[in-house]
Amino acid sequence: MSYLSVNNVEVIYDHVILVLKGVSLQVPQGKIVALLGANGAGKSTTLKTISTLLRGERGDVTKGEVQFKGERIDQLTPNELVKRGLSQVMEGRHCFSHLTIEENLLTGAYTRNDSRAELKASLEKVYHYFPRLKERRASQAGYTSGGEQQMCAIGRALMARPSMILLDEPSMGIAPQIVEEIFGIVKDLNSKENVSFLLAEQNTSIALRYADFGYILENGRVVMEGAADELSCNEDVKEFYLGVSAAGRKSFRDMKFYRRRKRWLA
Repeated sequence: MSYLSVNNVEVIYDHVILVLKGVSLQVPQGKIVALLGANGAGKSTTLKTISTLLRGERGDVTKGEVQFKGERIDQLTPNELVKRGLSQVMEGRHCFSHLTIEENLLTGAYTRNDSRAELKASLEKVYHYFPRLKERRASQAGYTSGGEQQMCAIGRALMARPSMILLDEPSMGIAPQIVEEIFGIVKDLNSKENVSFLLAEQNTSIALRYADFGYILENGRVVMEGAADELSCNEDVKEFYLGVSAAGRKSFRDMKFYRRRKRWLA
């Protein structure tokens, strides 16, 4: 049984706009699964469907269901999901800019009823994986770099002691060397803490390097799936997402691109 299962989900915004069209995916326990695709493909909507944050944006699940640990969760509230071990790190980080880094991290433990000693131990664990945050613990989050804010957002999610994290566009607006550092920490959390990850990412190259499995979304549909190393070697993925093909680089104005893309989606 999959740890997280999305089954034939259909999502509509404002009762009019059909965004997801029968999306299905599985996340095994202890694995990193990448959800890939261009901007507007439906990656963030898929994550918000799982975390039930969709309702706050006037979105509705009109078909299908989401299961976590064998139980249906798409009718639960976001805070109930956090208590069950599923947290989401939003696109754009969304740190509380007027709070310090440490205060931001402590907000992630709001649903826990633990002693100060247990919270301190959790903080130290976050600082172990993100030593930059320990150096900036007293700084206001709004005055830290994009990479540090992304680390803070992931650390805040870890404070809830999740068994699964939904990670939305972790590389967005961050320097390449910091992106590598963050993905390396995600891999460590996965292997050492057994935290499962479903990450939505436009940077296909780095996502497939760190993921175990991948799904590719186009226009609200899953058009391809497979093991990460298999997707990395797939000619369509190379051409459309990695910018490499057997015939060399191609222009997006090349009509052959559009004909081939149309056959793929068909």
